[in-house]
Amino acid sequence: MSHVMRRRHVLQAALCAGVGVFAPAAQAHEYFTAHFTVEHPWTHASARGAGVAAIGMSFLDVTVADRLIAAHSPLATGAELVGADNSAPPGIAIPAGQTTTLTAAGAHLRLVGLTQPLKLGREYPVTLVFERAGALKASFLVDYPAPE
Repeated sequence: MSHVMRRRHVLQAALCAGVGVFAPAAQAHEYFTAHFTVEHPWTHASARGAGVAAIGMSFLDVTVADRLIAAHSPLATGAELVGADNSAPPGIAIPAGQTTTLTAAGAHLRLVGLTQPLKLGREYPVTLVFERAGALKASFLVDYPAPE
């Protein structure tokens, strides 16, 4: 069997087994409360010397309205909740019956006073605090390179 044929068989076997040979597997992850799902908290790798990190995520299947009111992480000295207009409202509303998405360009969670660099491909702990749901232990993935 030629080298090309052997390689093709290996690739086909890997694909049949559900194994990504060239691309890493997506690491979407979810956290559940009684009234909604927190989907895929993420951030960018931190730039050299950066002291802040914007964390995005989505809130899905919201059956009872809630509000993200605080967050804590051992990687930062503090956290801020930033509104879509870059203000700091008294929390981020999570309305019932719709998906709410936090992004670095809009409303998001901002960790301040980073105690270490956030490295691409790593996962770090965070506790999200909601007005109704209480504290939820989660983690966020560093999915993207540092912004330039």
